[in-house]
Amino acid sequence: MATEQKFHHDQASQGEFVTSGLRSYFEYRDLGIKDATHCEFVAHVIRAREGHSASGQWHMHECTFQMFYVLKGWARFEYDGQGEHVVREGDCVLQPAGIRHREMEHSADFEVLEIVAPGDFATRALEDAQPAAQSAG
Repeated sequence: MATEQKFHHDQASQGEFVTSGLRSYFEYRDLGIKDATHCEFVAHVIRAREGHSASGQWHMHECTFQMFYVLKGWARFEYDGQGEHVVREGDCVLQPAGIRHREMEHSADFEVLEIVAPGDFATRALEDAQPAAQSAG
């Protein structure tokens, strides 16, 4: 049975972006969902940090659910078994749990809404190597 969630209203005018998130080339605005769901989910807005570029580091997240919706700009990702994908404003991506991936580049105005479960998921950096398999298309 799911834990009872708390009502939460995150006001944009009170929101604060911080640079202490997962990637040094992004800024993160926590939306308060982690606390409101007792760590079942986390939701944040992630945006490009001025003057910083993607590292291209292969990694994977230890989670059960991860999706993002592009609010602004574009980015180029590579996914194990799926090849390269350019995401643009209005696109939504479901990254299956544990999929190896990397961000290769992004526009200066790149911004996404990301939702992940559980709220305290871990990320593992992987060796810089080609993905195990590529699918056609």
